[in-house]
Amino acid sequence: MVNNEKSEKKGRLKKIELAPLIMAQFKDNPSQSFNYKQISDSIGVKRDIQRQQVFGLLDELKAEGLLIETSRGKYKYNTRGKEIIGTFERRSNGKNQLIPEDGGEAVFVAERNSMRAMNGDKVKILLCARKKSESHEGEVIEILEKAPQTFIGVLDVQPHYAFLINDNKFLANDIFIPKESLNGGKSGDKAIVKIIDWPEKAKNPIGEVVEVLGVSGQNNTEIHAILAEFGLPYSYPEDIAKEADKIPFEIPAEEIEKREDFRKTTTFTIDPKDAKDFDDALSIKKLNNGNWEVGVHIADVTHYVTPGSIIDNEGEKRATSVYLVDRVVPMLPEHLSNGVCSLRPNEEKLTFSCVFELNENAEVLNYRIVKTVINSNRRFTYEEAQDIIETGEGDFKEEVLALDRLAKKLRTKRFENGSIAFDRHEVRFNIDENGKPLSVYFKESKDANKLVEEFMLLANKYVAEFVGKPERNKKIKTFVYRVHDLPDPEKMENFSIFIQRFGYNLRTVGSNSDVSKSINKLLDNVQGTREEDLIETVAIRAMAKAVYTTENIGHYGLAFDYYTHFTSPIRRYPDMMVHRLLDRYINGGSSASVEKYEELCKHSSEMEQLAANAERASIKYKQVEYLGERLGKEYDGVISGVTEWGLYVELNENKCEGMVPIRDLDDDYYLFDDKNYCLIGRRKRRIYRLGDPIKVKVARTNLERKIIDFALIEDDNNNHINENISDLDIEALALNQSKKSDKRPSLKNSRSSKPKVLSKSKGKKRKRN
Repeated sequence: MVNNEKSEKKGRLKKIELAPLIMAQFKDNPSQSFNYKQISDSIGVKRDIQRQQVFGLLDELKAEGLLIETSRGKYKYNTRGKEIIGTFERRSNGKNQLIPEDGGEAVFVAERNSMRAMNGDKVKILLCARKKSESHEGEVIEILEKAPQTFIGVLDVQPHYAFLINDNKFLANDIFIPKESLNGGKSGDKAIVKIIDWPEKAKNPIGEVVEVLGVSGQNNTEIHAILAEFGLPYSYPEDIAKEADKIPFEIPAEEIEKREDFRKTTTFTIDPKDAKDFDDALSIKKLNNGNWEVGVHIADVTHYVTPGSIIDNEGEKRATSVYLVDRVVPMLPEHLSNGVCSLRPNEEKLTFSCVFELNENAEVLNYRIVKTVINSNRRFTYEEAQDIIETGEGDFKEEVLALDRLAKKLRTKRFENGSIAFDRHEVRFNIDENGKPLSVYFKESKDANKLVEEFMLLANKYVAEFVGKPERNKKIKTFVYRVHDLPDPEKMENFSIFIQRFGYNLRTVGSNSDVSKSINKLLDNVQGTREEDLIETVAIRAMAKAVYTTENIGHYGLAFDYYTHFTSPIRRYPDMMVHRLLDRYINGGSSASVEKYEELCKHSSEMEQLAANAERASIKYKQVEYLGERLGKEYDGVISGVTEWGLYVELNENKCEGMVPIRDLDDDYYLFDDKNYCLIGRRKRRIYRLGDPIKVKVARTNLERKIIDFALIEDDNNNHINENISDLDIEALALNQSKKSDKRPSLKNSRSSKPKVLSKSKGKKRKRN
């Protein structure tokens, strides 16, 4: 950093003299990224007018290829040559791109220059010459590593050959299948097909059927297809299940002797009514000093699943159980998850426990982490526990009410410290034996749910502190943390601007606690309003995603400096990792390999995201199936998204979301105002805004593509006329729309991603030989 005297001198430098100073900063720090404020400070530029010059120069240096924009507004020194290595992203609309390994901006690759590279392939490209105003474009010159390529679709079998009709955003072409490669598949079957070749002159890739999932449209077939789409298993390998079956229920006496005995302490589980994998239990007793001893007892899965065993290897690969609308795909074999490890009532079970001494104010006075044995007295459903909380009557009422009282005090303190309250409505279905959705309901988080949640959070927090917050002068050992980074300032600022149109304000600067309390106030204020779901959804998107890592940065959403996942080892592999590390360190073991555990953390985070995507896809499938039985039915809803190809509408009654395509708004020519999140009729000035109430009927559904189309109906709620919009405003919108017309994406892809770009294009034609 330069001194003040030099700083003032540099503040008077001409623009042409600033460029070498800027480049010197980047060359001295080639691996770091900087924004214009950081660069201005580093070269001593303080005046606003010259800081604006720095801002402009960074963009010019990027255009000249001297800098790379690593993220919006942040740049780093361009050490690239003309060749770049990265991951190829194929798109069915032809807008392929390379994501560079060094984290720079994506490079467009036209289909003619793709060398038939497939999505996920590691490739080398050659940068093409370009004009100053144009974006980077490249040509694939070598495919370094091929990614596995499997696609799911419906078979169209002809006498001598077949095609897989796929609806994949990564591939525009159907897949040609020689008759001998059908693997028993028939027309109308849904199948998984692997691409084995794509000759240079062939329009269609050549594939072979890997597995036939069943007849398209059947419930099991479609659910298996959803799992396969995300690379998730839908059955358990027989040899691993048989290995698990060998593990006995009986606990040797010598093992019980090693553990703290809670079999005579009142203990129970509280879980969903359809749950079978009970991996946590609570015990409670009054101590002689008037305090409470609360035990959080977690199934000791790692006692039974040893590192390197075939059961462990499969669990590591899966990383999580997958919860779909009509089933659970377990991480561990059912003999373990629903049997040996499940904390079922009136059975002796091995547990790993965090035992707390709390006073009446729910302050933790002491705690210990120990291996235990329990015998649960009662299995409560959430509804049964809630009934005790509300009526004060029922089995173990004193214990349940004491836990509820303590949990509420823990929760109050947590929010006072800055924890954020995201209590969203979860969509659930009542389904028949064939998987057909009969009705929709919403899962509510009541006091019984919050009781369990608070004690699980408490255990997770203290386990993380036990390892991550060592005694003075002791080195921190490798551990698995569940972290949640601070929200991106730009996203928060955009969110703040967005909610102003609904009359709300949000604090985006200040301490973490100040900002989180402002978010909580907003979430309280929107409760019960028509924009509640919309604002909660946008708020969540403004937040960072929670992930697993060995590098602790705290958990912003919970306002915890230390946090991990310890309480669900039956369904989450990170919890198993935590159990093993905890046991190792309690017994005096040395620190584990950080590289090994960081790799496992990364894998677990990725699998968690895939499982969440599969769950959402299964919900969407059932929503489409449910409304497919209700064509023509009218619903009240709210506009949940606005794009240049239509309006997204979420129904109030069941939270199903679909689209009113712009082609069906035929009473006018509608223009998209992206700054005000609305469509405006050019002649009649009718306006449809994000968050507006609207009345629609179910017009069309497509189960294969998981699409719902609505149609507007004549209703006063749908007449939003704005006579204050000037002709000048309308012409400006029309001009802006025409400028974007050469950048329109295909309708197929736009429906899922909801970007703010114009599209009136129709679905693409299938490409075949």
